[in-house]
Amino acid sequence: MTLAIPKLSVLLAILLTSACTVGPDYRRPETGLPAQFGPEAPAGSTEPTKVSKEWWKSFSNATLDDLVEKALNNNKDVQIAVARIEEADAVLRQVGAALLPTVEAGASGTRQRYSEFTGSGNYSPGIRPNFKAFLSSTFELDFWGKLRRATESARAQALATRYGRDTVELTLSGLVTRNYLALHSLDDQIAVSSETLTNRETTLRITRSRFEGGIASQLDVQQAEGARAAVEAQIADLRRLRALSEHQLALLTGTPNLTIPEGDSRFMPVPPVPPAGLPSSLLESRPDIAEAEARLVAANAKIGVAKAALFPSISLTGSLGAESKDLVDLLESGARIWTLGFALNLPIFDSGKRVAKVDEVTAQQKQVLIAYQKAVEGAFKEVRDALVNIRRTAEGERALNDRLQATQKALKLAEARYDAGYSPYLEVLDAQRTQNDAQLAMIRNREARLAAAVDLFKALGGGWTSNP
Repeated sequence: MTLAIPKLSVLLAILLTSACTVGPDYRRPETGLPAQFGPEAPAGSTEPTKVSKEWWKSFSNATLDDLVEKALNNNKDVQIAVARIEEADAVLRQVGAALLPTVEAGASGTRQRYSEFTGSGNYSPGIRPNFKAFLSSTFELDFWGKLRRATESARAQALATRYGRDTVELTLSGLVTRNYLALHSLDDQIAVSSETLTNRETTLRITRSRFEGGIASQLDVQQAEGARAAVEAQIADLRRLRALSEHQLALLTGTPNLTIPEGDSRFMPVPPVPPAGLPSSLLESRPDIAEAEARLVAANAKIGVAKAALFPSISLTGSLGAESKDLVDLLESGARIWTLGFALNLPIFDSGKRVAKVDEVTAQQKQVLIAYQKAVEGAFKEVRDALVNIRRTAEGERALNDRLQATQKALKLAEARYDAGYSPYLEVLDAQRTQNDAQLAMIRNREARLAAAVDLFKALGGGWTSNP
């Protein structure tokens, strides 16, 4: 006995066995970066390969930790990024739904009166009811992978939005940390300047007493008053800058009424020192690079979608239901109706529209590829710049410390020479100004060193930790 197979089933079997996914499969492009950012790691050292997501905690400051947490929870840019994730997830669900059949249910009921003066001889005039209930389904067979490529693209876009949020959070935590360290630096500068002001006021009182005693001149008094006023103006400008930095932190943290008490720490935190031989593979932890690669995956998949449109598309359709002139007979077996079929859409001539679409998405993929390569190269440069800044500011700090000690000794000598009458008061003022400048330079260099550490954390996508 021979089993009869319907012709439609034979056609579907042939098409299914010949199904394929057109378009290029994604392969990560070569970047040509060196294996390490700097000198080779010393023998026996532990190569850092892990990434610390809460890198700001390396500064061991509870206030900073609280500010970053508030920013990540309240900042409007983060909230926008989260909304973009929700949007991309919804798009992904829409595209993914195209891989499954759509099923719809329907029902209708009509009553219609026909004219007695029209129709054929066997026509029965009068009122005729009609009731119908049905289920219908449509399903596009994805022979060329158009729907699968579209889903691949949408999935990559959804992933890119998540990396986009991580990029916003990394940038935001870096801004909060840098602004807080700048505010911390201004506090230290205000404290140093306040001490200088106290010394200038003391010096002014002594100079006035010496003038009244006939030992100092009116010029010495005027010079002392001018020196005191200069420091007062310096403190006023530092307080202005501190207020602006505090306002910026309030905006970043989403706390309009934020106030940070002014303090005199005088000892800013020591920046963490990166180990030698940082591997360039740490760049893979950067969310902006991961986002750029996800967008490259999406653009690559769109080429497959456009190429699949050059081939025929086949859809299956079917419906099952019942139809009757009386509602009570709608569920009887004799009222059943069904349809089954397929539709073939074969592009023949469209004046090159579909081919142009392939060229369009291919050109877009090239743009995204170049953007990805540019992001990788830019990230490598940012890491190298931060490493240079850390190293050079550390060297500068040692030199500035030597300068500060020298200015302190010079001030003592200038005061002793003035008291002994060997030099004018201008020499003392110059020594005081030089010492004040040296103190402020030390603080600002430390701030620059800390800022370079923040830049390195950001450039590496979250810092580093060494494997045990």
